Amino acid sequence: MTIYDITRDLSGDAVLYPGDVRPRFHEIDNGQYRVTEMVLGSHTGTHIDAPSHYIEGGLTVDEIPPAVLMGPARVLDCSDIGEVIEPGHLAGRLDGARTILIKTWFSGRREFDPGYPALSPEAAEMTVEAGIVCLGIDTPSIESFNGDGSVHRLLLGSGTVILELLDLSSVPEGDYHMTALPLRLKGIDGSPVRAILSDMEEEP
Repeated sequence: MTIYDITRDLSGDAVLYPGDVRPRFHEIDNGQYRVTEMVLGSHTGTHIDAPSHYIEGGLTVDEIPPAVLMGPARVLDCSDIGEVIEPGHLAGRLDGARTILIKTWFSGRREFDPGYPALSPEAAEMTVEAGIVCLGIDTPSIESFNGDGSVHRLLLGSGTVILELLDLSSVPEGDYHMTALPLRLKGIDGSPVRAILSDMEEEP
């Protein structure tokens, strides 16, 4: 079985969206054992956006059913697209899917680039109309750097869960089985996740 770990390393030099919390790790040696004090943002590294990230009263990360983040997922290769993913780039590619992961040229990049690819509002609307319940991308945000939050509000307000900053650099376009579970952080708007893809024929 082929397994792809599509999670970015979580470290002090992780790609950071401007204004987010820089992760910090401090090892404490208690003589017989060590523990590490961690400072993280809820949207650090490969992470999930819960509806409450933008929608007042929306589901928090601990309220999202795990089944939404486990099961069939389709990777769409959009590596040849510049900064804006439009409906035409997704047309005919969403049928029968419930989770879509968008691969762009940003996968594997180690530094923030404000020109990262992102969904247009029209493309986001197309995914909602197609019944996509989980939408992932390998960039720092599903929305452009100069966006006004409308893409997030459209998706999260429709109940679509968002995964951001995946690493799809080694994953060919196709259908897979995904597991992408967050920490069970009570009442929180997001969480780092460990995201894994495996071949559909080996689906548990």
